Amino acid sequence: MDIIISNTSSQPIYDQIYSQIKAMILKGSLKEGDALPSMRLLAKELRISVITTKRAYEELERDGFIETVTGKGSFVGKTNLELIKEEHLKAVEEHLSQAVAHAHLAGLPFSELSSLLEMFYRE
Repeated sequence: MDIIISNTSSQPIYDQIYSQIKAMILKGSLKEGDALPSMRLLAKELRISVITTKRAYEELERDGFIETVTGKGSFVGKTNLELIKEEHLKAVEEHLSQAVAHAHLAGLPFSELSSLLEMFYRE
């Protein structure tokens, strides 16, 4: 599994793992039923504590992205289209909020911002 850990990031390591696995699931590179590496194997590959990988997996399970079966391992959970849609909507809202803030700083009227949005949407 291609997970890159940055020791210089302000983001905790468990959160880096969580974010990258979640992104793989949302993009479809990890599909429903795919097995994830065991917590111990992932910890060994990343050269981190098992406690850290355990926390990342617990967060992923809590948020409905993976399912853990005792004695068998962790697997990508059933695709919840509403959950995926909500995640994408959240990202859109964050980007639009930033765009609006920049538009205000530039003195861009709403009509021009709206026209820009429509242009990008139709591309």
